[in-house]
Amino acid sequence: MAIIEEIPAPAPALARPTPADQRSGLRGVGVAIAEAAAGMGPSEPSRVAAARALAEALLSKEQGNTAFGAGEYVEALEYYSDAIDAVTDECAERAVFYGNRAACYARLGEHQNAVADCSAALALRPGYVKVLLRRAKAREALDEPSEAAEDMRSVAEQAPSGSKERREATAALPRLEAAAAAKLEAQKEEMLGKLKDLGNNILGRFGMSLDNFKAEKDPATGSYNISFGK
Repeated sequence: MAIIEEIPAPAPALARPTPADQRSGLRGVGVAIAEAAAGMGPSEPSRVAAARALAEALLSKEQGNTAFGAGEYVEALEYYSDAIDAVTDECAERAVFYGNRAACYARLGEHQNAVADCSAALALRPGYVKVLLRRAKAREALDEPSEAAEDMRSVAEQAPSGSKERREATAALPRLEAAAAAKLEAQKEEMLGKLKDLGNNILGRFGMSLDNFKAEKDPATGSYNISFGK
């Protein structure tokens, strides 16, 4: 009798992974990498939890980078916010997340929020040159040339020689310093005008004004002599 080999039934088709499954898989890989890099084992719950949080944060950061590159700044901002919320200040990467979110705020014209996030990043990582430069630009946009110049000076001092950041800061400093001096002079003029108005208001009750007083500088001493005339 001939033996007929049984033809095996075809294997069931595997379901294609959904985007959610793919993200879950990426998280698992990220956790494994983070644990291995930190020398963590499954018997260390608190450190494993920190590694998982970092993996989640890094995934959110990558999603934010993708959205930012596509010009989706609101979406990118949300991803970076998720990254910030996932970790604590003990995580070195948190400064990067704040810096990236500051870039989103700057692109959206929310310069005050950009300054706040840059300051948060710098509190965690002093001397973060890229963020110092970002804060300087945000402060200039807020018409704060003195503060912007201070940040640019720090960039020029701390950025590597020949770097793009140092060249940009060096080029911007004269403009910012001139703007800061002009703003200070305008503020002085405004204050003197207010003081003069106040003085005239008081002297007017006695039929006088500040125009009745003349100040003459003594070139020898540098002091002023005040004379009264009608």
